[in-house]
Amino acid sequence: MSNSKVIAFYLPQFYPTPENDEWWEPGFTEWTNVARAKPLFKGHYQPRIPRELSFYDLRVPETRERQAELAREAGLYGFCYWHYWFGNGKRLLDRVFREVVESGKPDFPFCLCWANHSWYKKTWVADAPDKILVEQTYPGDEDYIAHFKELLPAFKDSRYIRNSEGKLVFGIFAPKYFKDFKNFKKIWNSLAEENGLNGFEFFAYTFAKKTLDFVKPMCYDRVVLDALKDSFEEGKRFSFKWLKQKINQLMHKPQYLITYSSYVHFALKRFKEMSGVTPCICPMFDHSPRSNGRGLILDKNNPILWGELCCKTKKLVESNACDNDKMIFVKAWNEWGEGNYMEPDSRFGRAYIEEAGKVFGKNTRA
Repeated sequence: MSNSKVIAFYLPQFYPTPENDEWWEPGFTEWTNVARAKPLFKGHYQPRIPRELSFYDLRVPETRERQAELAREAGLYGFCYWHYWFGNGKRLLDRVFREVVESGKPDFPFCLCWANHSWYKKTWVADAPDKILVEQTYPGDEDYIAHFKELLPAFKDSRYIRNSEGKLVFGIFAPKYFKDFKNFKKIWNSLAEENGLNGFEFFAYTFAKKTLDFVKPMCYDRVVLDALKDSFEEGKRFSFKWLKQKINQLMHKPQYLITYSSYVHFALKRFKEMSGVTPCICPMFDHSPRSNGRGLILDKNNPILWGELCCKTKKLVESNACDNDKMIFVKAWNEWGEGNYMEPDSRFGRAYIEEAGKVFGKNTRA
């Protein structure tokens, strides 16, 4: 096993819900968009068809067990489940994680990242009206207390990921929108102490270098940097194909497209520049199943470059003597609707899992 905890973000979707039935169509899941995807240009890898786990339903416990087995093969320490709490007790996509906690299976470490953002219709279908499906709210102290109590069984679970001081790792996806974070942090740490827990290590998930100036005064314990968005901005800035990108935009063809090798180069550069942040690395990315030509696409991804990114990121993190809790985040394990996954597919099989396993070492936890 690696000296760093390698944690992959996990999307607890892939099963029908009453809300998705109402908003889209009966039985709608992320697989609906995945299966309908079409190539947008020559050589574009779409549709992406899952292999080995197939078009799974996450209500099936055996599927979740198999995911954990594959994650161990990849050297992952655990999963970070996306967690949805919209305020006043409103939750969505909570069934999978609830069953993981209640059943005690799979025996695989986990933590949570609060995906604190509103849901818009355009997120899943590019041509849909820009309508709010469910709004993220922050009602205040009483809601923070209710939120904590809802998750207390998970926090007391021995599988919950803790740092070296025994603090529970918990992420905030959109720190920019959570203005009351300092108060929230104080309340949750106090509640943790009352319940025999050692408190929290809160991390802020950030997409861009420019957001760090905002995050620093908020007193997060860790900053996780995903360099994907910055890499696209950098690619546009220095590309001599800017005119073609503008033409593509007018013709509704993909304009936010860079090669995976460019992303790897830029991400490593950004991680080196910004000491003190925790890297979040991406195996592949293609938002076109959701957004057609208006999404971000990493072109020409391949497992060898992914292995190189894993290796160099690991060396960078483990060379930081100041960090007693070395972590690397991966986005993502199974976000198929964004072409952002490590799970086996029909083109690469287990190659992404195998390349990561070579670098991080297999997780032999029983």
